[in-house]
Amino acid sequence: MTETKDQNNLLTKLGSAIDSVTLNQVRHILNNLRPPDIAHQLETAPHKFRHILWELVDPEITGEVLQELSDEMQIEFLNRMDGAEVASLTEGLDVDDIVDILQQLPDQMIPEVLNAMSGQDRLRVESVLTYREDTAGGLMDTEVITVRPDITVDVVLRYLRRFEEIPDITDNLFVVSRNDLFLGTLPLGKLLTSSPTTTVREVMNVDVQAIHVDLTDSDVAQLFQRHDLVSAPVIDDANHLLGRITIDDVVDVIVEDADHSLLAMAGLSHTEDTFSSISRAAPRRAVWLGVNLVTAILASSAISLYTEALDKIVALAILMPIVASMGGVAGSQTLTVVIRGMALGQIERSNVSWLVSKEFVVGALNGLLYALILGAIVSLWFNDWVMAFIIGLAMAINLMAAALAGTLLPIVLRAMKIDPALAGTVILTTVTDIVGFVSFLGLATMFLIS
Repeated sequence: MTETKDQNNLLTKLGSAIDSVTLNQVRHILNNLRPPDIAHQLETAPHKFRHILWELVDPEITGEVLQELSDEMQIEFLNRMDGAEVASLTEGLDVDDIVDILQQLPDQMIPEVLNAMSGQDRLRVESVLTYREDTAGGLMDTEVITVRPDITVDVVLRYLRRFEEIPDITDNLFVVSRNDLFLGTLPLGKLLTSSPTTTVREVMNVDVQAIHVDLTDSDVAQLFQRHDLVSAPVIDDANHLLGRITIDDVVDVIVEDADHSLLAMAGLSHTEDTFSSISRAAPRRAVWLGVNLVTAILASSAISLYTEALDKIVALAILMPIVASMGGVAGSQTLTVVIRGMALGQIERSNVSWLVSKEFVVGALNGLLYALILGAIVSLWFNDWVMAFIIGLAMAINLMAAALAGTLLPIVLRAMKIDPALAGTVILTTVTDIVGFVSFLGLATMFLIS
């Protein structure tokens, strides 16, 4: 608690220092923070202050700070550097962190950075760059400690003492054959508590969840969550050990996926920056607003088909938004549940039909419930049981349609290689609006106007 309070006070002083333009004080405060906290300060600073703060960061820790920043901010700073500068700031970072930074660069600049690296670092980075960013290969770190199964615990301990330090988040050593085939893991707990004369084969763990190098990062995150992993080996088709994935990288994947889902539902890029410049933010949002305008016009065109009914009965105009709004909310509930199920890998061909049936019944039950409630309200409000019947029936129809659309849309969009989180909300809103308007006004025209 005391540490948090001191840090908050420190951040408050930093804000005051920026306002008073006392740059030496800012440098002192900034560089006494840990890299993640420095990155937080950069991300929460107004756009005009960011480059000033970046220039004040100690060059020895700029790489550690950079890897903690969002993709958009990384690109913003990297675009101002040449290859040698990028190679210098990535020196000493883990291979997976270096690769994450390089993947933000234009393709033509990556060879320039690689040429500026030492030979050993370049080979390690190039081996990971061959894999897609969103796979286990793109996440893995090639820096692993391996041992043979036929050596003793005492030999392993003497081998480890030769290292100046072991890789961060090392909970296991990896056991491999002479051909680097993965055989199992040697937990550090077992290593420290076993007799020095015991062989690795006797205490190694062979029941290990190894991860294929081409597995998607979302599937990797699910495996870590399901099996409570801290680290996991990465293997190829021939079972050769290629590297390891650690929990810190998986947490990044989970946060990025959550950010993507949240922002995509509002039509925003997953790299959206809270304090980005107006010139960046406005055009991005304008594109999706334009798409939404087109869908809104489609919904309005459905209303225009029933202008005669609206002209004759004012109550229709008063009640019409209720049906569309309820359908939109019900559809969004279903859509959110289905997209979440997809993200967790829970939805498969074998259970899709059951899911559709379940959501349809839920929509039908809620539709019936609120049809009765709204029908009673309208009957008392307008003293018109026919109007009450019409809006109640329209409500039931729209909630059932919303349930079907909310379930099927993400499945269809994913089959078409379209992001359901990005496109689903706008399409769903259009569907529920049109169904709501057409069902309500169509029934009104049939029973009240004809």
